Amino acid sequence: MSYCFKQEEIENIINHFGKDFYEKVLRIIDVYAEKWGLASFQFIPSYSANIVFTCHSKYFGDVVLKIGNPNAREIFTEFNTLNEYDGRRFCRVHKADIENGVILEEWIKPGIPLRDENNLEKRLSVFASLYRALHVTPAKSELYPTYMEWVDKITAYMSKRQDCKELYLYMKKAQDICQSLSSTYSQKMLLHGDFHHDNILLGSDGEYKIIDPKGVVGDPIFDVPRFILNEFGDDITPELHVKINDIINFLEKSLDIPNDVMRKCLFVETAMGICWCVEDGSTPEEYEGFVKTVAFADAILKQ
Repeated sequence: MSYCFKQEEIENIINHFGKDFYEKVLRIIDVYAEKWGLASFQFIPSYSANIVFTCHSKYFGDVVLKIGNPNAREIFTEFNTLNEYDGRRFCRVHKADIENGVILEEWIKPGIPLRDENNLEKRLSVFASLYRALHVTPAKSELYPTYMEWVDKITAYMSKRQDCKELYLYMKKAQDICQSLSSTYSQKMLLHGDFHHDNILLGSDGEYKIIDPKGVVGDPIFDVPRFILNEFGDDITPELHVKINDIINFLEKSLDIPNDVMRKCLFVETAMGICWCVEDGSTPEEYEGFVKTVAFADAILKQ
């Protein structure tokens, strides 16, 4: 067998994806190992929408193998997004069997995430340079969800959660703001959808490359706030308020996006991201912290 899962890995895969998906992985991993000349498998325990391995291909060198959850749409939108960008500072797709949700991608090495860059201005400059050259018009927009659909879907979900009424009210406010923004900022471009520090990796040529696009259609303004949100850190402090204001002011000049628009986008993304955590099964003990985070984004919005 190409890779022998540890017992803890087996349990986590089954808990996250189900036994049928785990058995599918066992059935097909050797097939693709032979087909694409794969060896030296290392399992990446991310447990997101895909099972991910790093490995070596005798045809393509060092690669990343992703096997998608058949019940999730992300593997298909990621594949189509990477194909549409065809490099352009993204990792490349070497091979795929998309009907089975399998992608073989370029492995970015050394792969140091932008998060490890200590200088804030350097992080912002890298992000801004990638953002400015990023967005394209999708060839087939129907392949992707829209950003507004994301917002509407999680708002509808939160409306049914009787234990999270305060978060629902924030999410409803975010939905209203997003609808208003979308009437003015109405481009239908292909967005990354999860454009933050850990999806921006340093390559061997000294250039940063982008990985793991979600693939969503909307105005490019909606690809900015996830990066800002990932600058929040663990604690909500007065110093953080100053830091986020400085970031918004920097990006306003770098990206030519109005200050108030970025604040609105940040509130929408923060509310949506927190509510996704609730949907994914966070415990009630975490809700108080979630409310504080969204309230912080609301304070940034109102400034």
